[in-house]
Amino acid sequence: MNLVAVAVALGGVPLLVPGQPSVRPWPIGPGPRYRPAAAGPAVEAGRPLGRLRCSTPGAVFALHLEIFADRRVVVVPAGIGVASPSTRSGASVVAHGCTYPASTATPAGVVEVARGVPLRLSDLFRIWGQALGARRIASFRSRAPVRAYLDGRLVRGPVGALRLRRHAEIVLELGGYVAPHPSFLFAGGES
Repeated sequence: MNLVAVAVALGGVPLLVPGQPSVRPWPIGPGPRYRPAAAGPAVEAGRPLGRLRCSTPGAVFALHLEIFADRRVVVVPAGIGVASPSTRSGASVVAHGCTYPASTATPAGVVEVARGVPLRLSDLFRIWGQALGARRIASFRSRAPVRAYLDGRLVRGPVGALRLRRHAEIVLELGGYVAPHPSFLFAGGES
């Protein structure tokens, strides 16, 4: 979810940046489809998902993921890739056990990826327990294909094959067009 959507969802004032058409308040979609669960029973129990294993967190890098279905924000929830036990602190999830090589601590779309583990977008969605295909994102389906943008540029080829890399800004869209953000401002001011 972009920071503008977070601000609007939390009752804040949206940030509008002159000359940046991609910085616009997009509403979060209505109902539970737009707020998918963070983890299924296998992840909560820390069971292997094929080659993906739950382990003690090590060095990570961050990327940002935004998802839109029918021009509405789909929340990337806190707790993706976090096994039990964990606790909530406000909107954040704090892991007390193992995590998978891709995980989220907040509902802001920031994904932490284990360094040295080559992952693709399909791996993140497998850990999340959500569908990702040529015409599907989570519970959303369309006759039109999923559009994926990396750092503001349209990606050609299978969406799931997109490699997860440091400070990537990944935008997925199904349905109406939303101008993709070319970057994301990470903690510490890095983009």
